Amino acid sequence: MPKRVVVTGMGAITPVGQNVAELWAAVRDGRSGVARITSLDASDLQTQIAGEVKGFDPIARFGARNARRLDRFMQFAIVAAEEAVADAGLAITAENRDRVAVIIGSGIGGMGTLLEQVDVLREKGPRRVSPFLIPMMLADSAAGQVAINLGVRGPNMAILSACASSANAIGEAGEIIRRGDADVAICGGTEAGILRLAIAAFNVMGALSTENGDPPRACRPFDATRSGFVMGEGAGIIVLESEEHARARGARLRGELVGYGASADAYHIVAPDENGSGAALAMRRALENGSISPREVDYINAHGTGTSLNDAAETLAIKTVFGADAYRVPVTSTKPVTGHLLGGAGAVEAIISLKAMEEGCIPPTINYATPDPACDLDYVPNVARAATLHMVMSNSFGFGGHNATLIFRAI
Repeated sequence: MPKRVVVTGMGAITPVGQNVAELWAAVRDGRSGVARITSLDASDLQTQIAGEVKGFDPIARFGARNARRLDRFMQFAIVAAEEAVADAGLAITAENRDRVAVIIGSGIGGMGTLLEQVDVLREKGPRRVSPFLIPMMLADSAAGQVAINLGVRGPNMAILSACASSANAIGEAGEIIRRGDADVAICGGTEAGILRLAIAAFNVMGALSTENGDPPRACRPFDATRSGFVMGEGAGIIVLESEEHARARGARLRGELVGYGASADAYHIVAPDENGSGAALAMRRALENGSISPREVDYINAHGTGTSLNDAAETLAIKTVFGADAYRVPVTSTKPVTGHLLGGAGAVEAIISLKAMEEGCIPPTINYATPDPACDLDYVPNVARAATLHMVMSNSFGFGGHNATLIFRAI
């Protein structure tokens, strides 16, 4: 019989804080972490704003030698994983280490290290290229390094599905536990993509907001004046366990992962299916996976990027799945606060969804001012709303037509 899967720990490092408490406080209060970029020269870029992780000193955290051997996306994953494991009160021992999985997704992995070493090759020659280039650029290195850091030897892998990566990582980690291949999974996603090349590439696609004059207001999901997404960086990690294992060790249960659905649009490599059919399929599969009625869902944390096509397609998908209940269930996007963490977004938003359920508070969609007839649901504009939440849904969609939906239930 499949095992029930529960959440026992959460960890995050984001543009609004270096732990879950700081993340939740900012999301709840609608305080954006989007600002002008300070980590690189963005003066010649169309977009000069992003959600950067502030005040993070990798040398102080890891030491100079180790910091040089860890790409920023790996550093974020380690920090968030350590918080999640501590939050879970999970002790790694010789007896349990082989039953602890690590599944961490990333959209672009160590792109920063790759670009840096391309310059080294060009300017100094092949013998000066770092021997750590390959392990620092591989997207699976975050999962590998977290396992090394914690000493765990269960199933270990990366899930890559663009901006759905970390939601898929959590969903697949849950399935590993359900079938009995692990008792615990440390899972989620990480990203460090605020790079000149990445910003330039998103700019020529027309995906990023170029409203540099007022950074905190640049991302406006579901608003008629929305103009594109804003990049963010960071990581979100949660600890999943079989309910039996968690209760046996007296762990605090933060919620149950009851539904997971994944699908493909099979439509376009970057544009969402305008009918929202792929997103609807993922949501429907998550509901069916947990034997859940749409009427049981109390809140949806939307993918909600602030791009014209995504927000309209996601709204239509929700209407397709929920019918008349679409107008009852609150739907919010928290990306104006955190920026879009790409491969890390789904995990951070899963944490936000769990905190919303735990705190009885629906975080707002900030910067919402001008209604769009194509986006006519309850987006909880600008101010958080108190509510009793028993079941929450989190959506994540990515380039390539990847769709993932997670559903959590209060315990």
